[in-house]
Amino acid sequence: MTDEEFDIIDELYFVTSYTDLKEATEFSDEQLRTHLIQMAQKGWVRVYKNVDEESELERLDFENDYQSFFYLASKKGLFEHNTQ
Repeated sequence: MTDEEFDIIDELYFVTSYTDLKEATEFSDEQLRTHLIQMAQKGWVRVYKNVDEESELERLDFENDYQSFFYLASKKGLFEHNTQ
């Protein structure tokens, strides 16, 4: 897990909006989008259409809509985070 991925997971113990995540991590949109895609593909992050509705990454237009989603660390992501 990279330092950037660690910092992102650190903010995702609860469902978090993209805007709040960006503000907390201070990453650029490009950096955050890239990390979120990679982390979701690894199974470390869950993606939500809204606070209560988790969605499968394959069903989302992530490239265009990533800023409108909410994020949460998965059990696998928390395990990786906490073993650093």
